[in-house]
Amino acid sequence: MHPNDPSLRSFVEGASDSGFPIQNLPYGVFSTASDSRPRVGVAIGDYVLDLAVIEECGLMPRMAAQTVFRQSSLNALMASGGYSWSIVRKHISQLLRHDNPKLRDDAVLRKRALVPMSSARMHLPVAVSGYTDFYSSREHATNVGTMFRGKDAALNENWLWIPIGYNGRASTVVVSGTPVRRPKGQIKGPDFPAPIHAPSRRLDIELEMGAVVGVNTALGSTLTVEQAQGAIFGFTLLNDWSARDIQQWEYVPLGPFQGKAFATSIGAWVVTAEALEPFRVEGPRQEPAPLDYLKQAGAHNFDISLEVELIPGGGAPTIISRSNFRGMYWSTAQQIAHHASSGCAMRVGDLIGSGTISGPDKGSYGSLLELSWGGKEPIRLADGSTRTFLEDGDRVTIRGFCQGDGYRIGLGEVTGEITPAA
Repeated sequence: MHPNDPSLRSFVEGASDSGFPIQNLPYGVFSTASDSRPRVGVAIGDYVLDLAVIEECGLMPRMAAQTVFRQSSLNALMASGGYSWSIVRKHISQLLRHDNPKLRDDAVLRKRALVPMSSARMHLPVAVSGYTDFYSSREHATNVGTMFRGKDAALNENWLWIPIGYNGRASTVVVSGTPVRRPKGQIKGPDFPAPIHAPSRRLDIELEMGAVVGVNTALGSTLTVEQAQGAIFGFTLLNDWSARDIQQWEYVPLGPFQGKAFATSIGAWVVTAEALEPFRVEGPRQEPAPLDYLKQAGAHNFDISLEVELIPGGGAPTIISRSNFRGMYWSTAQQIAHHASSGCAMRVGDLIGSGTISGPDKGSYGSLLELSWGGKEPIRLADGSTRTFLEDGDRVTIRGFCQGDGYRIGLGEVTGEITPAA
């Protein structure tokens, strides 16, 4: 039975009604108070299945000469190869089935291997080799372009031909829950005679998905769109924090730099591309037709519902945006194919940011820049306060899920709280 089969059930109580049913099995890296060594696990209901324990007991197929689960990242597992990814996931699924007694009826092993999620400390799941952020929502690009250049010049000429991106900083990718310090940088307001170096006054979020590359490619080689799709190990939630005032002063002529380099938060769980297969959908029609190396057939987008929650310091939570990943103009596979098209080598652990995910109406915009329309239209929160951009003490959480036939594939959440500048 395929691990995505909707009829599958786990013996783990409550798993079927959670965002982590047996059809999901996302990977993460965790440690506990009793064992501080980070290792790989999968989420099942309110538990983490400790794959290092399962591997050491001989209940997992050996993928390589070294263990792949007694590791501080998913990189060793990813490097074992796409075919092996599927074998491992199928084996885990079989082990957790309601009708398989091997783990279900072994009380001692079950106690060792199933760790309550409340007892797990989550770590960055991937040793990020490189980080590239794209700009692939037509709605987002149009909104930002309209603000900066006017409605008639909203999209630059190249936008409909190229998946636009920039190389970010792998060193500042952090796991969900890590505080985000307000960055300092050069700022020049319209009335400033000269720039100043100061804490950002227009700190923003970007609602994104992150794709994790699971293969190495040779320098000088390229990937087709289909090969790029097969190179994706999985997806995680991503918030690319942005200092808009620093970014606005620095981005001409070479694009974002310090305004983006201070922090990028990703979720603790990586949902495999295989688990998301039932939720593939076709993206928007691309007109003009892409160049041959970017042409894609079939469904390469994913129906993932997303929401953004903002909690002001000591205040009540407000959902400020609801959006969906399905509307991205350039698919993740096209982004990776374009990335490799120059002969750029891709690496296991490369992180590909989708770019801000914005929908067609204001309630679905993926950044405060859009939601407050450049600060001109403050957002009213549940406690009566307003925001244009983030203040110290604000906590932002992004959540996502896919709705299946009687089950839900949850992506967990990515959260971060703003702390004052140094």
